[in-house]
Amino acid sequence: MIQRQPEAQGLVAYINARLLDPTTGLDAPANLTGGVLTNGEYIVDVGAELFKVGMPEDATIINCGGQNLAPGLVDMRIQISGRDFENVGISAVSGGVTTAVCLPNTTPVIDDRSVVEFVARAARKAGLVKIYPYGAITKGLEGQELAEMGMPNNSGAVAFTDATRAIANTRTMAQALSYASTFGLMIVQHPEEPSLAEEGVMNEGETATRLGLTGIPIEAELIIIERDLRLAQMTGGRLHFAHVSTGESLNLIRAAKDRGISVTCDTAPPYFALNETAVGDYRTFAKLSPPLRCEADRKAIIAGLKDGTIDAIASDHTPKSEDTKRLPFADAADGGLGMETLLAITLELVHNGHLSLLDALGLITQHPAELLGLPAGRLKAGAAADFIVFDAERGWKVSENNLHSKAKNTPFDGRPVQGRVLKTVIDGRMVFDVDA
Repeated sequence: MIQRQPEAQGLVAYINARLLDPTTGLDAPANLTGGVLTNGEYIVDVGAELFKVGMPEDATIINCGGQNLAPGLVDMRIQISGRDFENVGISAVSGGVTTAVCLPNTTPVIDDRSVVEFVARAARKAGLVKIYPYGAITKGLEGQELAEMGMPNNSGAVAFTDATRAIANTRTMAQALSYASTFGLMIVQHPEEPSLAEEGVMNEGETATRLGLTGIPIEAELIIIERDLRLAQMTGGRLHFAHVSTGESLNLIRAAKDRGISVTCDTAPPYFALNETAVGDYRTFAKLSPPLRCEADRKAIIAGLKDGTIDAIASDHTPKSEDTKRLPFADAADGGLGMETLLAITLELVHNGHLSLLDALGLITQHPAELLGLPAGRLKAGAAADFIVFDAERGWKVSENNLHSKAKNTPFDGRPVQGRVLKTVIDGRMVFDVDA
């Protein structure tokens, strides 16, 4: 299944595939005369009638069997456990993720140029998914002294965030937005007021009360969003909110966009596919940050995806060891795997009639790539040959046996889903193939 071709082949023709590209609006039915032609690491051409006058004589032909061919997924938020780039790569390519952006809470923290360069080298050495790093906003992710942004940006940091920690100090956040704006950089905030959230372990409400668990109120998210929107307006900085989880948050962001504030946001699959009842009887796989919210908030997140208030979907991939999840709920670690289920759960928006296939794919390809200025997420002549072949209808069950990651902590454990990656191509190399 996982393949490690040392280098891309010469001419390769991918034929008989439904071609899907959200960037151009391409949606061409599968046929034997259309497809994608690659040469080494790059796409030569794409089209519904690309091979109408004949196939290049020396091309290797790959018949996609009428399945969907789309840009590789662009995951704008993952966490890397320690330095395990190998395991991250395996999880990514099996889920169709060809480009991922890692949070700076690595070991060591990505708060200077040398660590940015280390992450890029380590990802290349693993030879699977392309990984770009976020830089830290503050030194050591401690929320006080600003880290250097100019130099790490020049070395490849695509934006700046303190990962799973909110910048709670208002002056520090204002300085970060102001400083970043001089370089045209984006500040990514984890919107959760620490003092309101620090004792909580799930969403505040009836379910938490019934289970005897301390809740995290939605106000923890709202307070940070309201404050930072004011700061973005004051400084002219470019602000992005990660994993937005409540309807009221979206109302604030929607109004701010209407006022011309430079703000964007993303969400993650658990917040439109699950609600707080997934915690069940203290199910730690459903312990996330931010926590799963109520059903009304879940529906509001879907509405935000439909009307464009939410700009992208990120997996929020957070691998955890069994030892940190097999604990009493209050003591268990936050987070869940996300890359291997990103496509299938996003496709639920299509199967349930909320979004078109192209619109759903755009949220996990084109939009995150454009937000971060990445050369990814499109099928275009001259672009890197990064794409996937997938069956949007193929059913499977999320379970330990069907996940490639060493960690197995997914909030979707046991869930029947539709949508399976069949092939993943990165720089013209077939790195994942279910038929291999």
